[in-house]
Amino acid sequence: MSTQASNPMDNEPSPETIAAEKIYADWGLTDHEFDLIVKHLGRLPNYTEAGIFSGMWSEHCSYKKSKPALRKFWSRNDRVLQGPGEGAGILDIGDGQAVVFKAESHNHPSFVEPYEGAATGVGGILRDIFSMGAQPIAVLDSLRFGELDNPKTRQILDGVIAGIAGYGNAIGIPNLGGEIAFDDSYAGNPLVNVMSVGLVDQDAMQVGQAKGSGNTIIYVGAKTGRDGINGASFASAEFSTEEAADRSAVQVGDPFLEKLVMDATIEAIKKYGSSIIGIQDMGAAGLLSSSSEMASKAGTGIRLDLDQVPQREANLTPYELMLSESQERMLLVVKKGEEQPVIDLFKQAGLDAVAVGQVTDDGRYRLDYHGETVTDVDIDFLTHAPEPKLDQEMPERILRANPNQYQPVVEDGTKVLKELLAQPTIASKASLFRHFDTQVRADTVIKPGGDAGVTRIRGTKKALSMTTDVNAHYLYLDPYVGAQMAVAEASRNIVATGGLPIGMTDCLNFGSPDNPQVYYELHQAVEGMTSMAKELNTPVISGNVSLYNETDNQAIEPTAMVGMVGLIEDNQNITRFDFKQPGDRLYLVGKTEDSFNGSEIQKMQTGKVSGRLFDFDALAEVANQKFVLKAIQAGLVASAHDLSEGGLGVALAESAFPNDLGIKVGIKAPMAQLFSETSGRFVLSVHPDQVDAFDQFVEAANVPVTALGEVTQEPELKILAQDGQIALSTAEAKQIYQTAIPKLMAE
Repeated sequence: MSTQASNPMDNEPSPETIAAEKIYADWGLTDHEFDLIVKHLGRLPNYTEAGIFSGMWSEHCSYKKSKPALRKFWSRNDRVLQGPGEGAGILDIGDGQAVVFKAESHNHPSFVEPYEGAATGVGGILRDIFSMGAQPIAVLDSLRFGELDNPKTRQILDGVIAGIAGYGNAIGIPNLGGEIAFDDSYAGNPLVNVMSVGLVDQDAMQVGQAKGSGNTIIYVGAKTGRDGINGASFASAEFSTEEAADRSAVQVGDPFLEKLVMDATIEAIKKYGSSIIGIQDMGAAGLLSSSSEMASKAGTGIRLDLDQVPQREANLTPYELMLSESQERMLLVVKKGEEQPVIDLFKQAGLDAVAVGQVTDDGRYRLDYHGETVTDVDIDFLTHAPEPKLDQEMPERILRANPNQYQPVVEDGTKVLKELLAQPTIASKASLFRHFDTQVRADTVIKPGGDAGVTRIRGTKKALSMTTDVNAHYLYLDPYVGAQMAVAEASRNIVATGGLPIGMTDCLNFGSPDNPQVYYELHQAVEGMTSMAKELNTPVISGNVSLYNETDNQAIEPTAMVGMVGLIEDNQNITRFDFKQPGDRLYLVGKTEDSFNGSEIQKMQTGKVSGRLFDFDALAEVANQKFVLKAIQAGLVASAHDLSEGGLGVALAESAFPNDLGIKVGIKAPMAQLFSETSGRFVLSVHPDQVDAFDQFVEAANVPVTALGEVTQEPELKILAQDGQIALSTAEAKQIYQTAIPKLMAE
């Protein structure tokens, strides 16, 4: 009897079976793509080769369908040190320092396994940051769920919040902000977008490239298992209620191990940066994507010995080893002969650190396993999926949209304000983000709940402001203008804290690009974001695309999330949204129009958003933001709050809540305009001693500024309009605002 161990590959389908039974189609490869692979290889691909092409040619890894849109982004100005194409983007913030940031989506995994899907989303984006040599200093999130009257939605929401908190809190990175909204279109496909921000000295910046023939490829971090296998292909397909979701495609995270990997990686860069050529996170498509992309970017080749890969399960095949998305793993390229100190550093931290291959100079991607070469393909062919030509078509809802603005029914302004404050998208999210550690590292200045999060930069007078924003209702009605507004709102939130917006990242969440109407939405959104980014001088330096967000051919609302970072040169300029004291005067910056199509009041009163999106004035937006930032920097502003969902009425109430103050306000307009969502507006409060100086500042500026009234000691919200009034105690309004979501979650 033979004692020779069987080869785990013996049970894999043969190349002939793969072709005949079209097994490749289950992984997302089309017949045309498979034929291209066969033609290029001059033979049928084996199981491993078919698998790695399915991973690298998935939309999630290759962006083959979104690249024609992404090429339209504007990504360069004098601050940009690293634009799209690496783990994260990098901007110069002076004094030899740089800010590093990126956003990622983990939508499909979070629907299947909400806790692990969200947790590993946090872990993945953190690795993108420290792979660039940066110390992560903050995470933010942008979340979308179905309506809270759906028990499944409540379950998913609970799991996602717990996953974000469980991972971020354990690793010791503060959650500084984000946003959450609710709509039926996300019931079968929630969105979990996570952004991370880091700091790096410019002389310590890293890139994910495998340069230098003969240099050593080192695997560090956790062992490889069978979790998350071919998750990239899983993330590149829509859901169906008729088919069971694939839980094996969801990874399992360990934040305590991630902390070890993060600290060891940053220490290795500091100590042995001259020896380290490149670093990349093993994210989507795991070892496959990290190794092949690093070589492709450098114009080199790769040879890996898969027998050396640390494994936590027996008999892993090459297909499994390459396509596993086990978490907490990194790939380093280190100069030949200088590997041992780097390996020793990781091993001293209790981590695996193993040489698994070499950089070659022939542009080939070779995998060796049990003494034979199981893959030998051209690396550029592997990493550059063919780009299909897809059609675009304007959706009927936009083509035939009613140009007239919805006219809200506001017979009782007090009642309408109370109803709006209870809408889940507007209501306080404190019951959710209270689970997040917001002050670990002790640098947090503004916690979640304000316009943007703010963290100070130690050893300097500087701070960073950061936010995530998008109103998908606006994009649904007009993807170009709605995307402009998403960028504008993110910028307004930065300005409201006293920051100068300096750059942005994105998560582009859409349905299937094979639908010409969805593909139209994607292209229009990118063009809209680009136009506004240029106006605001906020280049797009990184980002993520998540397509196929739909169930049973019902797509989500187009959701082009914008993550933005701002620089505050002097900590004294940090500004909050809450009214400070009685007697402070209130001002509205910006002009109010009848802007109701796509608004919260339209959805609340009709059950949907419809019609042609209201007008957007990009030049007025920029002028208003510059005015507010200069007024803050001049020391004239006690508080600043941008106007978004719910309009002026909601913004005034939100600013009164923190210090339990009241307001006495009058507007020379119909009550309905209190709930208009015209873009580009702020509410400012000014100390009485500064009113004269502020008025002079206004006269010198060419922006519309209207005196509204004042902050009062009496905790009452009193607003007089042309056709009615609001009279509501601050305490009652605040209770409605704070308890709306907990009540819905308890149902």
